[in-house]
Amino acid sequence: MHITPLHEWPTSIADAKAIQQNFRNQVITSTRLRTVKHVAGIDIGFENQGNITRAAIAVLNFPDLELVEQQVVRDKTRFPYVPGYLSFREAPAALKAFEKLRITPDLLLCDGQGIAHPRRFGLACHLGLWTGLPSIGVAKSRLIGTHKEVASEKGSWQPLLDDNEVIGAVLRTRTNVAPVFVSIGHKIDLQTAIDYTLRCTTKYRLPETTRWAHKLASG
Repeated sequence: MHITPLHEWPTSIADAKAIQQNFRNQVITSTRLRTVKHVAGIDIGFENQGNITRAAIAVLNFPDLELVEQQVVRDKTRFPYVPGYLSFREAPAALKAFEKLRITPDLLLCDGQGIAHPRRFGLACHLGLWTGLPSIGVAKSRLIGTHKEVASEKGSWQPLLDDNEVIGAVLRTRTNVAPVFVSIGHKIDLQTAIDYTLRCTTKYRLPETTRWAHKLASG
C-alpha cells in the first residue's frame, strides 16, 4: 500500500500541537466509502521499556470478518508518552506497517480516538489523513466529553458531547458490558461509524479488527 507523506514528524509538543491544529480542518466528516470488502484494525504495543514501538495491522474480509492479511512492524519510538499526542508516538510505526500491506482495506478501525479529542485530531484522524482511508476511532475509554447513561442493551448509544458539540458516541456493543467510545476519524459520518463498529463486533466488547490487531501487537 502506497503512503504519501503528510508532514515531518515533530520532536516537541509545541510542533505536534501545531500539526494537529493545522490538519484538523482537513478531516472529512461525511461518508466517502466505496463497497466495503476489507476492514482493518490497528493496535500498538511497546518493547524494550518503551523504546521500540510495535505496530500491528490485521486485515479482515467483510462481512465474514476472517483474517486475510497481517503485518507487524517494529520501529524506534520517537516521541514521548503525552496524553492527547499519542498519534505522534504510535503513527510512524503504524504507517510503516501500512506500507507493507498487499491488500488495501476499505475501512480502518483504530484502537483510539478520532475527533473525540481536545483538538479534534486523534489517532484515527491522523492515520485517516496519512493513508486516505475512511477511518473510525473505537476507544476503550473516554478522553474528553460528557454523556448521559447508555441503556444496557447491545446497540444502545448516547452522544458524547463537548461544549454541546457532538464529538462521538458512547456505544454498547454487548448487553450489560461497558460501552466503547466511537468517533469519526476521516471520510465517514458518525451514524455510519456506529453501524460499522457494530457490524465488526461479534460476541466480544471490541470489534474483531481490534481484537486481531491486539493479538498481533501483544505477541
